Amino acid sequence: MNRQNDETPLKDPAERKSKSQVKRDMKALQKIGERLVALPPSQREKIALPEELREAVEFAATLKKHEARRRQVKYIGVLMRHVDTEAITSDLEDIEGEQRRETLAFHRIEKWRDELINNPAANLDDVVKRFPESDRQRLMQLIRNARKERELNRPPKSSRTLFQYLKELEKREENKPESPR
Repeated sequence: MNRQNDETPLKDPAERKSKSQVKRDMKALQKIGERLVALPPSQREKIALPEELREAVEFAATLKKHEARRRQVKYIGVLMRHVDTEAITSDLEDIEGEQRRETLAFHRIEKWRDELINNPAANLDDVVKRFPESDRQRLMQLIRNARKERELNRPPKSSRTLFQYLKELEKREENKPESPR
């Protein structure tokens, strides 16, 4: 028997969602909630959220018990039914894309550092060509020190310094204005 409240009008059968579709939609909202909870607080602040939703997300981030966190994420999904999820999803994708770019840059710099330490003769010229403002003598000194530390099984202080120097060079290169052609 199909009962309906007097307050809610009957929906056109074409507009009604199946129970399975409602569950899928709810799961999708919960996934967005999980992504919000997983973000560091500094990045979470960049996303415009209603106050009640923001508080629920912040609370979920503090929970350590799996079951409590799961229930809170379900609650976040319920709150998200009344929010523009497209804007939130767009902001999340921007933030996650930025994180991926940072991770790729980190791995690229690590690779340059390792290649310089393992085979400086073959790779130093490539790095100097890529970063014309680099100090070749400083690079060579950092490479020598890093190789020596590795041979003596010492902490990789020079290796870290080399990494930071390469990171600084790449950042300068990114911020360099494009030359008119």
